Amino acid sequence: MSRSALPRSERLMQLLQALRRHRRPVTGQALAEETGVSLRTLYRDIATLQAQGADIEGEAGLGYVLRPGFLLPPLMFSEDEIEALVLGARWVASRADEGLSDAAGHLLAKIGAVLPADLAERLETSSLLVGPPPRAGSSADLKLMRRLIREEQAAEIDYADARGAATRREIWPFALGFFENVRVVVAWCTLRDGYRHFRADRIHHMRPLDRRYPRRRAAMLKDWKSRQGVGPNAADKN
Repeated sequence: MSRSALPRSERLMQLLQALRRHRRPVTGQALAEETGVSLRTLYRDIATLQAQGADIEGEAGLGYVLRPGFLLPPLMFSEDEIEALVLGARWVASRADEGLSDAAGHLLAKIGAVLPADLAERLETSSLLVGPPPRAGSSADLKLMRRLIREEQAAEIDYADARGAATRREIWPFALGFFENVRVVVAWCTLRDGYRHFRADRIHHMRPLDRRYPRRRAAMLKDWKSRQGVGPNAADKN
């Protein structure tokens, strides 16, 4: 089956993905070959996307470029993508903090409100289920921790290691890992002068400090990711 015979929504989605791969203007002929449709169909699809709000600049013979910021209309989600959204949202709703749990429910409601009737029904009747969450709790305020990470704000914590030894640390949190049984804060620790991983259930008290930490969160995350062998067990090595 040629791509021009695909459902129109899937064809438009493939065209958007092709445009996103090109940062510079690309000719209609090149896009037609990449997406497997005729040039005439390509021009018609470009016009359709522009009518739906896609900021596609250019014209026939000169090339096209998709400006940043256009979000894929929910009605163009495939069935697999809808199931992925439902499963992910249900996992978050059952295992994340209260703020993220509420947000996951609101997300599904917003998506369901704009989906075509047949897809909305599949969203509501999805048979992909998430098991009950583990009993392990977290003494740390994860909603507050997420805010500190977003705002690149330092914090002081009272932390107990695996042996129960208590220390007070200044940390620069930049990531939060959600594992099945534990939540792990990834941060730069000024006491140890290095990256450390703190189990949220061992953070007994946390006080935001009235200052941003000196390094950018994205830079620390990239540096940390480049180091191998990072896992939840590292949280015991503090």
